[in-house]
Amino acid sequence: MDRRSLFAMFLIALVIILMPYYFQAISPVSEAPLLIFGCTDPGANNYDPNATDDDGSCIYVVPKTREALNPKPRTSLTAEHEERFITVDTPLYTALISSSGGGSIKSFNLKKYLMADSSLVNLISDINSNNLFISFQNVDGEYVSMQDPWLTDEPSQYIEVFGGPFILKFSTLYEEVSIEKTLTFEPGSYVVKVSTDLTSASNKILGDFCSIVWEGGLPTTEPNIKDDVTYFNGYVYQAGDSYQFKKVAPDIEKNQDGPLVAVRGKTDWVAVRSKYFTSVLLPNEESDICWVGLKEEKVESLSIPLYSMGMGFNKNQTSSISLYLGPLEYDTVRKVNIGLPSIMNFGFSLIRPISLGVLWLLKFFHQWFSNYGVVLILFSVIVKIAVFPLTKKSHQSSKEMQALQPEIARLKEKHKNNPQKLNQATMNLYKEHGVNPLGGCLPLLIQMPLLISLFQVFRSTIELRGAYFFGWITDLSAPDVIFRLPLSIPLYGDGFAVLPIIMGITMFIQQKMMPTQASGQQKFMSYFMTGFFVLLFNGFPSGLNLYYTLFNVLTILQQKYLTPSINERNLTKKQ
Repeated sequence: MDRRSLFAMFLIALVIILMPYYFQAISPVSEAPLLIFGCTDPGANNYDPNATDDDGSCIYVVPKTREALNPKPRTSLTAEHEERFITVDTPLYTALISSSGGGSIKSFNLKKYLMADSSLVNLISDINSNNLFISFQNVDGEYVSMQDPWLTDEPSQYIEVFGGPFILKFSTLYEEVSIEKTLTFEPGSYVVKVSTDLTSASNKILGDFCSIVWEGGLPTTEPNIKDDVTYFNGYVYQAGDSYQFKKVAPDIEKNQDGPLVAVRGKTDWVAVRSKYFTSVLLPNEESDICWVGLKEEKVESLSIPLYSMGMGFNKNQTSSISLYLGPLEYDTVRKVNIGLPSIMNFGFSLIRPISLGVLWLLKFFHQWFSNYGVVLILFSVIVKIAVFPLTKKSHQSSKEMQALQPEIARLKEKHKNNPQKLNQATMNLYKEHGVNPLGGCLPLLIQMPLLISLFQVFRSTIELRGAYFFGWITDLSAPDVIFRLPLSIPLYGDGFAVLPIIMGITMFIQQKMMPTQASGQQKFMSYFMTGFFVLLFNGFPSGLNLYYTLFNVLTILQQKYLTPSINERNLTKKQ
């Protein structure tokens, strides 16, 4: 492998290493609409709309307390009912609904997605079982969280939702006044519609807005918890832009009091996500108030961020908010809301269209081949055909440079004491023979956006989650580890994967086939880069390693059988 190719490979490795940090740094952060820390409940209207900060923007004036993240229900203010549980079974999920809070979700098992132990993915655990409850401030300024059991007239404990929508109604008394809440389940959708009617109790509620609250974010679902939680975040979508909690409030994550970010302004939706799943609150009419909060808990000495969220609704009218609780699958979430895919990891603006194109092509082939491993093989062949002119040019350029080495050596000897004349004579030689000195590495650099987009798609799209290929490659979204090491090695990790070793062998064969054989320090660097890539790719998804290995094999076949040889007669001076 010549020096230019080595330099190109080094740049690719550098980009791959720095990609996660770069994506975090360049994520667009528009000026946040409004941020307030430590508020109790933005939906309770415990703020002064006339108060302004230094630049004249409206701000909330709220007490600093943890009640919003750990609300205490005021049971003396509601009627007492016995808690009931109703199972709602649809083609996509099975949900256990409790009468607490007027229909909170106690389990939500997705039928199409499995955990590592082959059980169904459950998006509800102890950390987020307090969900979909109503909160507000009463006229005395007291915080009220309606988490007690409500009453329902549904006689069945098990409901199958296959033919049409099913409506589950709840009611309770607040200070002797009836309030109602309904949950509507659709047979072919992950969306649950939540309607609330507090109009009869509006004169007992302070301000104009109440909140519907989702506490505790989402649980981890992946074997690699550390990798899973790196994707945890909260989002607010306003005016065509999504604001990330980590971006608009980066410093408050260290606050152990469980801070909140309250946002004013017309809001399309608010969401929390894990690596592959999301929970989203979408009002039928744009809400003027929403909030995102954070607290942390320790799981196996690892700090797990728990993003809570809330959405305001008008107390003076019957309001409807849709809950999407399901996979981060592009076509599915885009049907729910056109802006919702913005929370998915497809890279920055230049890479995102390429990533979406790669994903579309993989899903298209998957319609004909059920095994995503076979799809990746076919995809590797297609990509190789597409970039064939580039790789062919790169190989020919290397041969051309090899043929010119004797003349370059003579020029170095002739102008060894005059670097300026040496550079000029060398460039004239390249021009005379029509050789581009960057021709060997430029095609590799041009392919970098594709490589980056493949990295994004293989690493974080749910289509490859748990996708089996064959043998030991049981999950194309995770490394193909066959055994664990007793210690975690920096860069390499704690697992031994096979595909990176095979990939390293193909890289070594490519180096041996290069027309310009390295020597000395250059040869050492060539071997070093091969070993470095083996270490680096050991922690990458096996789907990416499979693609890269197959691409290398196809390149070897191209160099051996398809790229015509270039002899020195083709390098004679142009007349």
